[in-house]
Amino acid sequence: MKYKAPRGTQDILPGKVEAWQSFESISRTILERHGYREIRTPVFEQKELFLRTVGQDTDIVQKEMYTFADRKDRQLALRPEGTAPVIRSYVENSLWKERALQKLYYIGPMFRYDRPQKGRYRQFHHVGAEALGSLSPLVDAEVIALMEMLLRAAGIKRLILKINSLGEAENRKSYTLALKDYFSGKRDQLCPDCRVRLEANPMRILDCKVPACNQLSRDIPAMEQYLSDQDSEHYEKVQHWLGVLGLSFEKDKNLVRGLDYYTRTTFEFHHDELGATVALGGGGRYDGLVEECGGPEIPAIGFSLGTERVLLAASLDRAGKDDTVDKRKGALYLAWLGEGVLEAAFKLAFALRNIVPVEMDLEARSLKAQLRQADKMGVSHVLILGDQELVSKKVQVKDLTTGDQVDLDIEKLVEFIHTKIKCYDTDKAPERIVDKALGGELREALSFFVNSGGN
Repeated sequence: MKYKAPRGTQDILPGKVEAWQSFESISRTILERHGYREIRTPVFEQKELFLRTVGQDTDIVQKEMYTFADRKDRQLALRPEGTAPVIRSYVENSLWKERALQKLYYIGPMFRYDRPQKGRYRQFHHVGAEALGSLSPLVDAEVIALMEMLLRAAGIKRLILKINSLGEAENRKSYTLALKDYFSGKRDQLCPDCRVRLEANPMRILDCKVPACNQLSRDIPAMEQYLSDQDSEHYEKVQHWLGVLGLSFEKDKNLVRGLDYYTRTTFEFHHDELGATVALGGGGRYDGLVEECGGPEIPAIGFSLGTERVLLAASLDRAGKDDTVDKRKGALYLAWLGEGVLEAAFKLAFALRNIVPVEMDLEARSLKAQLRQADKMGVSHVLILGDQELVSKKVQVKDLTTGDQVDLDIEKLVEFIHTKIKCYDTDKAPERIVDKALGGELREALSFFVNSGGN
């Protein structure tokens, strides 16, 4: 029997996972600079949480949730999105008492049973953020601009921002009636699912992925016509502050997102090559969700980015560009020759890993084989240590980018690493690096050569 990854999932292998790590690292840095703190929630929750918050009539609940009963017959669901679990945690742990404006972010996998296609998986990954505690349109603009900053930092150039306002729940009642009236005369042209939506929740027709239904939705009445004066003012101010921040946008009357908890501002970012139906991410306000989950009346806004789609869009924007300029990572390969130097090489490699990544082959192989392996690993420099180097208290350093090779006094090795190779502690002087490294183990390892000749 041959085992394969389940349909709609993927293995993220070495060579590709580095791009994921980079995006996640960039995201953490930017989010934390904006005052967001990380929160981690379970990958499964009570099924009822999503039924109540996401919406009974959404595709997520009707078609896409992975649900199961545990051994005590409790109904659970793998999380299809990240906002509801964050709000559940926010309420359960009374986080509003800690600070008036609570800013949280998360990074992790989500699960939906959907038809796998380009950029869409059944296990996918989100970077998301939630700002809870403010009704200000300034917060809306800041959150949207933050999302744009994350996408730019990921290397995406061709971004399209779409925005809309759904108003408060009371305003949507009249808009829902208008949509129902509009689509009733076109009922026979709707897909079977949208015929059901027409009766249950006409706004969900706008989120349908069937081309014929998309075509019918083009001439719907605009939600702006049904906004209250207060909601219209909020929407106008969001647009004003987006302009202040230099963000261009398109107003999209069909933008409702796929979840029922949104109020007022909704937004999505698209990439022109991926098409209108594939959003890199999006979000909006959900001012009633905290209360819906049992908490106080606290407004909130948030977004999520699909990591797979972000990386796909970034790769499209890099297409045709020369990526061959020094792809080598700032790391060392320690090549050793002869059993007599193995102990010294082994100890030196462990010590140097306090300040820089070090690869080392633990099998006795020829120098040629070790250099070939170092080249495959993509390291920037090779340290070569043999009997002669051990006696002379030197080490040969080969630059795999330029091909240059020099002899280096072992006492100058840390300084060389600090100036030539990307270190973990590049902001500190070489002497302080040595002092910090696990209580002086690096200094001790270097002294192993200087004082005893490696014996």
